[in-house]
Amino acid sequence: MIETVRERFRALNTQVDFCSLRYVEERGEQLCVRQNVEQPLSTWIDRGAMITVIHEGGYGYAATSDLSSNGIKAALEQAKAWALRTRRHSVFDFNQARLGHPQGRYQVDSPRLHWNRRDMLGLLHTESAAAKRDERIVDWSAALMMAEVEQLYLTNDGGEVMQRFNYVIPNVMVTAFADGEAQTRSLGGQGNGYCQQGGVEIIERSRMVGSGRRVADEALQLLASPNCPTGSMDLLLMPEQMMLQIHESIGHPLELDRILGDERNYAGTSFVTLDMFGQYQYGSALLNVTYDPSRQDEFATFGWDDDGSAGEKTWLIRDGLLERPLGGAISQARAGMPGVANSRACSWNRPPIDRMANLNVEPGSSTLEGMIGSIERGVLMDTNVSWSIDDSRNKFQFSCEVGWLIENGEITGMVKNPGYRGISATFWRSLKQVGNESTFEVMGTPSCGKGEPNQAIRVGHASPACLFGDVEVFGGEI
Repeated sequence: MIETVRERFRALNTQVDFCSLRYVEERGEQLCVRQNVEQPLSTWIDRGAMITVIHEGGYGYAATSDLSSNGIKAALEQAKAWALRTRRHSVFDFNQARLGHPQGRYQVDSPRLHWNRRDMLGLLHTESAAAKRDERIVDWSAALMMAEVEQLYLTNDGGEVMQRFNYVIPNVMVTAFADGEAQTRSLGGQGNGYCQQGGVEIIERSRMVGSGRRVADEALQLLASPNCPTGSMDLLLMPEQMMLQIHESIGHPLELDRILGDERNYAGTSFVTLDMFGQYQYGSALLNVTYDPSRQDEFATFGWDDDGSAGEKTWLIRDGLLERPLGGAISQARAGMPGVANSRACSWNRPPIDRMANLNVEPGSSTLEGMIGSIERGVLMDTNVSWSIDDSRNKFQFSCEVGWLIENGEITGMVKNPGYRGISATFWRSLKQVGNESTFEVMGTPSCGKGEPNQAIRVGHASPACLFGDVEVFGGEI
C-alpha cells in the first residue's frame, strides 16, 4: 500500500504553495490474563492518510481512509478549499511557516522484534497464577500490548520520509482487600508506565518476569501499613512517579501552542509566558531537562516529526534556567522563537499539534543510598495512582501507590496512601539531589490526551530518582 500511495500522491497536480501527505498504518494486538482466565484477543488494523495544504497564507487539512487516486485527490481538494476559506479569518499567515522537504528513513534497531503469541500467553498465565497467593487478593491481571506502525511522509516539493516503529507495553496489576480497605499495586503504574519501543527485550527490561508475586506481596503489605505521615518534609521520588511529575508540571506547561492560547477552552493554558524563555529559573541549578526523540528505546523516539522536522536532542532547561519551549515548526513561526521537532499526531485522521515526545530529566551524581542517607525525615514515593493539576498546569496534587518512611537516613517501613502537593513554579526549585545513572529508568505513557478533537498520543519520559526538600506530604486520612 505504501508504494501505491506514493505513486498516487506524486501523480497529483497539487497547484498549491505547499502540500504534504502523511500515511499511517498501525497493526497491533493485546493479550490479557485476568484472574487466571485468558481474555478475548484484541487485534486491530488502522490505516489512512492526512493531506495538509498551505496556500496563499491559509492552512487546511483533510483525512481519508479512501486511498484510491480519487480518494486522495478529493482530500487534497478539500484541504485546499479549507485553506482558502480560512485565510481571511486567520490571525497568522501560514506561508511564514516554512515546512521542509526532508529525505530519509528511520527504524528503531531491535534485535528481538519477533512476537510469539503462545510464549507471551504462557508468561501471562505464569504471572497471573503467581499473583493469586492469598485469599485477600481479589483482582489480578497480567497483560501485554504490541503495535507496529509504518508511516510515510511526502511533500509536493520532493520530500519523502519512511519510518517504522515497534511498541511493547507490559503490565501486571494486583488488588488486595481486607477489613473494608483495598490497596492496588502494579508494574509501572496503572497507566502502563513501562512502555518502550523495541521487541520482546522490553519484557526483560521492565522486570515483568517474576512480578506477579512481587506486586501481590506489596499489595498485601500495604493493607497492613500505616498511612503516610502528614507535614512538610523531604520527598524522594522514584522514576515511576517522576514520569508523571515531568509530564504534568514541565511537559504540558512548556507546550508552545498552549502558551499561545490554543488549548485555553479545552485543556487550559500555562503559567509559562513567552518572556520567560532565556531568563526564568524554572528549577534549582541541578535541574536539566532535554527533549530527546533520538533515544532508541524510549516510547516516542522518531527521526522526523509529523510536519517533517528532523528530531534531535535539545535542552529545554539547563542548570535550572528555562531555555526553549515544546513548539513545532508552525508554533515557532507564530511565536518568532526556536522550538523543537514536536508536531505530532496520534494517527492519520488527526492534524499534528505541539506534543511532548521523549521529555527527560538528565541524570545527576547522587546514589540512591546517598540520597536516603541524607534524609532526616521524609518519604520515598513510587508509582503514580492519581493526579490533579489546575488549568495553568501550576498547582498540583499527586498520589502514589506506595511509600516508604525515611528517618535518620534509613528506611523504617512502608506507608500507604502517600501523596504530596505543590506549585510547579516553585516545586522544581526545591530539587536538592538528582540520582545518577544507576537510578535512571525509561518510562512513558501510551495515552496523553490533548487537542480538539482529542488525541491520545504516545509519550516517553526518562528520569533518575530525585530528592526534593520541604514538600507538603500527606496521607490517606487527609
